[in-house]
Amino acid sequence: MTIAEIALFCVKLLAGTGVFLVGVQLLTANIEQLATGKIKDLFSRTADKRLVNVGIGAASTALIQSSGVTTVLIVGFVNVGLMNLYQAAAMIMGANIGTTITAQIAALSAFPITTYIQILVFVGIMMGMAAKKDSWKKTGMILAGLGLIFIGLSLMSEVMKANRDAIQRIFETVTNPLLLFVLGIFLTALVQSSSATTSVVIAMSVAGLTIGTGGNEVLYIILGTNIGSCVTALMSAFTAGTNARRAGIIHLLFNALGSAIFFAVLACWPSFMEETFRQWFAAPATQIAMFHTFFNLTCTLLFLPLCGGFVKASQLLIREKASPAPAATFLDERMLSSASLAISQLEKELVRLSDLAMDAFRTGYRSFKEKNAELIEPTQQLIDQAGGVSQTMVNYMIRLSAKSKLSEERAITDLHSNLGDIMRIAEIADNLTKYTRKSIDQGLDFSETVRAGLDDMVGQVENLYSLTRRAVLDREAGLLPQIDRTEDLIDHMRRQLIDQHIHRLNLGECRPESSGVFINLVSNLERLGDHLNYIAHTVQP
Repeated sequence: MTIAEIALFCVKLLAGTGVFLVGVQLLTANIEQLATGKIKDLFSRTADKRLVNVGIGAASTALIQSSGVTTVLIVGFVNVGLMNLYQAAAMIMGANIGTTITAQIAALSAFPITTYIQILVFVGIMMGMAAKKDSWKKTGMILAGLGLIFIGLSLMSEVMKANRDAIQRIFETVTNPLLLFVLGIFLTALVQSSSATTSVVIAMSVAGLTIGTGGNEVLYIILGTNIGSCVTALMSAFTAGTNARRAGIIHLLFNALGSAIFFAVLACWPSFMEETFRQWFAAPATQIAMFHTFFNLTCTLLFLPLCGGFVKASQLLIREKASPAPAATFLDERMLSSASLAISQLEKELVRLSDLAMDAFRTGYRSFKEKNAELIEPTQQLIDQAGGVSQTMVNYMIRLSAKSKLSEERAITDLHSNLGDIMRIAEIADNLTKYTRKSIDQGLDFSETVRAGLDDMVGQVENLYSLTRRAVLDREAGLLPQIDRTEDLIDHMRRQLIDQHIHRLNLGECRPESSGVFINLVSNLERLGDHLNYIAHTVQP
């Protein structure tokens, strides 16, 4: 081949690879957005049963066609404490099985019928342009992505067929197993997709090309792709917490150990490919895809009982370091790729923030009730902490909004509204500290009857908060009538307490200076009830 011919070959090969990767990206991104609800349901079923977790990992990856995305989400769940390392280890093994689906799809390019599948690009684009509903648009993009995958594979195969003799002479000389293994790692790390590397190898086989002598050599590349696929998760994990980094290490240990065992088997059994997959399957593309699936299934069955060992190894490699508590517990950057999952995490973080604001209120009320100035500073610390969490949530929601659908945007708007109501609770706690200072400075005292009335009103506020918390966490719209009744009772108690106070003033039983503090205090308690009621009503269907 001349230099011009080599340049033209590289351009066409890269063009085919580019079309293939665009197809995979379209397929993955749109399936991920359509399937986030299903993924959320799958991840919510995490259990201590290892086979269940393997199935969840495999199903999630099969849904979104990317083990990288699934593993990054798993790392995110570990990072925010919603999944332990034992569950994560089993799910990562399942994700490795699920990722082989892409290779199976690519292997279909060996059959003539797949030529007609390429028409899906036109069908999908037309659907995307004509459809009104967002879900139909995304379905159209999924079909277009699937068509582009086969067009990309076809382009790669055709350019390789056109230069088969020259390429075959080059690849016949590459027989060193270690070199092929490293090549698989390097190419996969470069494109951050084991599916892409495996599919290029499959396209070569469709073009009639063989690597080395045509024995086990091609399998060493496939083994290398499994280690290269760990790069995405490792890059994601090492910007996160200790357990998230351990999850990334578990992924690497699992794939590295499995690849090492199979490498040794292939080296000791030179005729492995000839005596197994070539006997079982006619098409070379199917043989490669089936080996990829067989490798991951075997490694999972072999290592699943050893999950505890992988966890302990990761704990030895990544030591626990003392670090300050994060401003937000449930939020993780990795979740931003799936709006449904990110919104679910925001809802949990919102409940955590409301607990923080209510703690500030309780401490503030206690400081007022006991006339204890030493409790003012702890109250302010809780208020400041709530403010930090609130700002983190706002920044997170702004970034999420840029990637969200209309229906998801409505949920984000409700979260913004609830966030404002919760921060009003923190402001009420701040007001209580002012009433404490004024009571101490002016020597204001309240009778046992007044204190009992305030305690009763605060008790109803606590009851309302408990109901609201349940309604938000469990999406229990059926609690709304009870919530409304409790809020009405708080309103009635405010009016009653103020009327009683005015009556005592007229009888000369209360100092006039106490009116400002007392009336403002009960009004703040009523406002707190209003804000809780607003939050509860966002769960309405």
